[in-house]
Amino acid sequence: MERRVVITGMGLVTPIGIGCQETWAALCDGKSGIAEITRFDASAFDTKIAGEVKNFHPEDFVPKKEARRLELFIAYAIAAARMAVEDSGLVISQDNCDRVGVFTGCGLGGLNVLESNAKLIEQKGPSRVSPFFIPMMIGNMAPGMISIHLNAKGPNASIATACAAGTHAVGEAYKIIQRGAADAMITGGVESVITPTCIAGFNAMKALSTRNDDPQKASRPFDRNRDGFVVGEGSGILILEAMDLALERGARIYAEVIGYGMSGDAYHMTAPSPNGEGAGRCMMAALTDAGILPQSVDHINAHGTSTPMNDLYESLAIKSVFGDHAKQIPISATKSMTGHLLGGAGGIEAVFTALTISTGVIPPTINLDDPSDDCDLDYVPHVSRKQPVDIAMSNSFGFGGTNACLILQAFHA
Repeated sequence: MERRVVITGMGLVTPIGIGCQETWAALCDGKSGIAEITRFDASAFDTKIAGEVKNFHPEDFVPKKEARRLELFIAYAIAAARMAVEDSGLVISQDNCDRVGVFTGCGLGGLNVLESNAKLIEQKGPSRVSPFFIPMMIGNMAPGMISIHLNAKGPNASIATACAAGTHAVGEAYKIIQRGAADAMITGGVESVITPTCIAGFNAMKALSTRNDDPQKASRPFDRNRDGFVVGEGSGILILEAMDLALERGARIYAEVIGYGMSGDAYHMTAPSPNGEGAGRCMMAALTDAGILPQSVDHINAHGTSTPMNDLYESLAIKSVFGDHAKQIPISATKSMTGHLLGGAGGIEAVFTALTISTGVIPPTINLDDPSDDCDLDYVPHVSRKQPVDIAMSNSFGFGGTNACLILQAFHA
């Protein structure tokens, strides 16, 4: 028999707060974390805004000497993981450490350290490159360093499936526990790529908002005047555990993971397949895995990027999967406040989905002043909504046509 898997701890580092309490309060209040870029001089760029993490101090989570050698995305992941483990009350000891694993998603890894070392080689020669360069850059160093800091010796992996990476990581961690290969997994997503090459690259694709004069209104999923996404950064980490072991130790349970789906568009490098066909198949796969009917879903945390094509095609996909029930589902596009964390998005949004279930509060989609004609669902505009949620879905769709979907449920013993 497949094991049931529950969420017992969560940690967040986001553009709207550090920790679940601060972030969730800001999210439910509809506060935006988008502002002018401070990491570098963006005056020559088409886009001059991003969702930067504020007031984050790596030395709060790792020794000061080590903090100087950590690329930001690794520090964010360690911080969120430490918060999640503390929140869960899970004790990782010599007796169980080989049954606790780490699985995270990351789209691009240490882009900042790659840029700085490439410049260093050009200006001063290859001998000046730091021996920490490669370890600071590679995406799998996030789960690697989490495992080192927390002594988690079970399955350890990183996945790089663009904007779907965080959701894929949580889904794969769920399956690892379900099949008995681990008892607990530290899982989620992380990203920190607010750098010149990242912004320039997405600008070249015309993918980013250029609403520089009004940053907090720039990310506006499903709105007629949306003009692209806003890059965000941070990390969302969850503790998944086998239900029987969580109950045995008296753990608080936020929600149960009941379904996971994935699909490929096989269509285009960056554009979603027509009418969201691939996204629709992904949602159906998750519903099938969960063994539930579409009308059982009470809430969706949408991918909702604020790009013209994604928002339209995701809305069409939801209608195709849920039929008449689609109009009854409150849908949140939390990227309207956090920006798009790329590989980290699925991690923070899985946390948001679990908190929606556990608190009975559905976060708003801010800046939805004038919905597009074909974006005609209930996107919970402007203001959060107090409403019980038993089953919720979280969507993530990435470049290359890679799609991921999670389904969470309120825990019923």
